[in-house]
Amino acid sequence: MSVDAEAGRLRTEADEPGWEVDPDDEWGVAVIATVGRQLKLRREAVGMRAADFGRAVGYGEDLVYKIEGGKRIPRQEYLDRADEVLGAGGLISAMKEDVSKVRYPKKVRELAKLEAQAVECQLYDPLNIHGLLQTPEYARGLLLMRRPAYTEDEVERFIAARVARKAVFERDPAPELGFILEEWTLRRPLGGRAGLHRQLQHLLEIARLRNVELQVMPMDREEHAGIAGGIEVLKFEDGSAVGRSPAVANGRPVTEPKQLRILELRYGIIRAQALTPRESTAFIEQLLGET
Repeated sequence: MSVDAEAGRLRTEADEPGWEVDPDDEWGVAVIATVGRQLKLRREAVGMRAADFGRAVGYGEDLVYKIEGGKRIPRQEYLDRADEVLGAGGLISAMKEDVSKVRYPKKVRELAKLEAQAVECQLYDPLNIHGLLQTPEYARGLLLMRRPAYTEDEVERFIAARVARKAVFERDPAPELGFILEEWTLRRPLGGRAGLHRQLQHLLEIARLRNVELQVMPMDREEHAGIAGGIEVLKFEDGSAVGRSPAVANGRPVTEPKQLRILELRYGIIRAQALTPRESTAFIEQLLGET
């Protein structure tokens, strides 16, 4: 039940800040509006007032109205409890899949969709460990550094979105994934030394996957083709591709062959300048022993 057990009271709008729908996310707005409308119709069909329904599911009347009006994204436990209280036979609970997607920022959903379709990914992030490789603890440490600061709820939403993107590692057939990491990102203890230790352990686990090539760019390299910024190139089964880099088209996604060649050229040079996958694994093991 959604009762705030610690406080012993019903959850209210103040307990769930930030769970509003992005007004620029048309699909998300439509999904949450539909879910809210279905909840209201089913509640009215069984003759329950909003206040009584709220007490039954453990939420305050104000938040019930917000959810039914499509102004708040309901949590999964809310939908499960509503399904039970309204005798919906699983129809309300079944809406959790679409609702869970709306919780993730629109840009993250779009990126995750592309990653789910790609057969090959070439990924270089000069500033942080790549999002697909981050542990939740590392991601939290990174997100808490944002200024202006994210709310705690926004931090949780971004972490959940990054965890969801990791489904790319479980695909069958598995895509070919190439990552180039900067040494300094492997040394900075975001979230504390213990968190860094677990992050390095996670990188070693990922590096053992047969479809993953993980390379480290040492700080002592005198030549480095990645000073212009990060690179992402995703290739698809039909031969098409999409790329992105701050150095090309101001960071907007590109699909033109000329621009993609520039990105692949730069990625290839960076890859050649970095440690080999075997050397990189040994290097990360060394860093792990130092933490």
